[in-house]
Parts: sequence; structure tokens; C-alpha cells
Amino acid sequence: MSDPLLYVRGLAVFHGTVQAVEDAGFAIGTGEVVALIGANGAGKSSLLNALMGLSRRSQGEIRLAGESLAGLAPHRRARLGMGYVPEGRRVFAGMTAEENLLVANREGAAARAGRLAEMYRLFPRLGERRQALAWQLSGGEQQMLAIARALMSRPRLLLVDEPMLGLAPALAETVAAALRDIAAAGAAVLLAEQNARAALATCDRALLMRLGSIIGEGTRHEIEGDERLARVMMGG
Repeated sequence: MSDPLLYVRGLAVFHGTVQAVEDAGFAIGTGEVVALIGANGAGKSSLLNALMGLSRRSQGEIRLAGESLAGLAPHRRARLGMGYVPEGRRVFAGMTAEENLLVANREGAAARAGRLAEMYRLFPRLGERRQALAWQLSGGEQQMLAIARALMSRPRLLLVDEPMLGLAPALAETVAAALRDIAAAGAAVLLAEQNARAALATCDRALLMRLGSIIGEGTRHEIEGDERLARVMMGG
């Protein structure tokens, strides 16, 4: 891969005296969907938090489009083109779906309206439910809203933590299709997922994570036939 959008080398993350991520290294190119697959507790969320600058104790090299992110706060990383959808959606429950989206974009009125229309094309169901309060949305609709909200700032790289968690198969496929569309439109997507089947059906490449370490990498077809996949999904 030449000139990756995201380049990571020697990434380590600590929670107190416990090392959650050890010597992680990988690269992601523009237009790719890459899945980080591992059981609960493998270190996936810790890795995403470190990329976004949310981990208090992390070390290693992280570059976005060739620019070092060392020492940058999360809001500065966001301005450089990183979007983040945390596990659990975390939408603003007392605001409408549309208000949740508009609060995430600081452009002028015309640009905001245009971006809003793009999100409703990506997630038609949100357009139908735009005036509903976020707490009134189903789990799948809230997940769509969380992703769309992160996209309102036009990120070059979207980090998504457990996007399929708790979703019915049809809704999970809607979210997966949207992630593929996001990459096809020119962004890159890194999704952390413990549902290996859903992740492999969505991604171009996958990273296998176990006990804080990335132990395998390959195309989705290579990973499907990798004996390490079963060990990863069994966790510790």
C-alpha cells in the first residue's frame, strides 16, 4: 500500500498498570473498510480510543495522511478528518434525530442542509424519523443516527466501535451496506467488531486481535480460512 491514509506503528495502551494494547501496527488506505475482529476484552475499544486521542496513557506512532497525531487532543484529530462512533451509540436522547445531526456540523446553512440531505440518502429511515426524539428510535435507528452524526463533519477516516451489537440481521446488513458506501465515496472505515461473520461480510481486510495484540491480518477471504480466527473469537 502506497501512502496510506492511516499509519500505525508500535502502538501501546495502558490502563493503570495493565497493558491493553501491545505493539500494534497496521495501515489503512482511502476507500478501504478494515475490520478489527476480536472477542470482548481483546483491546479493540482501547485501540480505537488511542487512535482518537481518548486514552490517557498510550505510546507509539499514529499518522493521518502523513501527519503525526502525537500529542493532539481528540477535537484536533477530528478537525484533521477523524470521525468516531463509540460503542453504545451515545446519541442525545432528548433531541430529535435531525437536531442530533445538525449539532455535529458547523458549516453554513446551505452546506449543513446539503450534508443533511446526504445523510438521509445514506439512511432513508432517518429521513422518515427526523422529527422523532432520539430515545424514541429503535436500536438500529440509533446506530444509523450515531454513524450519520459522525459523518456530518465529512471525516476522511471513520472509527466505528461494535456497530452490529444487538442489531437484528436485517438492520445489521443496512449498517454494513452504509459502511461500504461510505468507503466507496472516498473515506476509510475501521470498525471494531466481535461478530466475526458480520465483520467479514462488511470489510475488505481484517485484523485479528487477541489479548491486546494483533496476531493476524489479511483479506476477508484469507481471514475466513485462517485457523487463528477461532482462537481469537474464544478470547483468552
